[in-house]
Amino acid sequence: MITAQEAIDRLGEHFGVYPGTRTLHARGVVCAGRFLPAPEAARLTRAEHMQGEVPVLARISNGSGDPRSPDRAPDVRGLAVSFELSDGSRTDILAQTAPRFPVRSPDAFIELVEATERGLGMAWRLPLFLARNPRAVSALRANAAALRPPASYADPTYYAIHAYRWLDAEGVGHWVRYVWKPCIDDGAERDRDRARGRADDYLTRDLEACLADGPVRFDLELEVAGDGDDPHDPTSVWENGEGRVVAGCLEIDSLAEGHDEILFDPMRLTDGIEPSEDPILHFRPAAYAVSYERRAGG
Repeated sequence: MITAQEAIDRLGEHFGVYPGTRTLHARGVVCAGRFLPAPEAARLTRAEHMQGEVPVLARISNGSGDPRSPDRAPDVRGLAVSFELSDGSRTDILAQTAPRFPVRSPDAFIELVEATERGLGMAWRLPLFLARNPRAVSALRANAAALRPPASYADPTYYAIHAYRWLDAEGVGHWVRYVWKPCIDDGAERDRDRARGRADDYLTRDLEACLADGPVRFDLELEVAGDGDDPHDPTSVWENGEGRVVAGCLEIDSLAEGHDEILFDPMRLTDGIEPSEDPILHFRPAAYAVSYERRAGG
């Protein structure tokens, strides 16, 4: 399997190397707010941040590793949330606008990034990749709409690709996946085409304007696995659950300048939440550590 150093090197070859920035999701904005759990969350897990209100830091971003890539460019968007616990530790959820993850391994993910590099070579690299990874075809089709530039960071639904086992007070477990669903007034109408001709950082400017009017809110919804659903494969589609459960509400109320050095980690967990055996989930902390060391000047 590819090493974390090799993965970061190859992503740098694809996007370019920009000192002081993340390897992926290079352009983004950090915000502050709070998370208010719903009673159902406390029933499903004993995790502290699902028992009562906790402060959070959240980073909303574009997926590209090029910080110069404008907000209007086709791209996946990310929402990373770090919950502050009473002992000063943190636990994180990382999500993106693409609803399906197309590959099962870190090697295949790097190959996919390289296969989609724009240019004449994409005409043969992508078909070759898909011939070797036919399961990726349906996921890429499902994700196509998520690449369109949104009118606002506050608009999209963000999906966490990994599954976690929630343990309640008695140790009974349920496998769940996270979905951040925007809370938008039914009467609100947004111009989905207004990204055209906008400034390179129009999403950040729009978020600032939204926050001036009040908090930006997302419901945390849980997709609960049913019998036969696979929690260890990030490409799996769960078909046997009983719908989504609302676990709480994220309220983002201000920008948090000076916090862009924060590291978000999907394996930074707390008592009451356990990871799946998903190989991509277990690979990410090492890759993030390499990226963090490099952007910090190590």
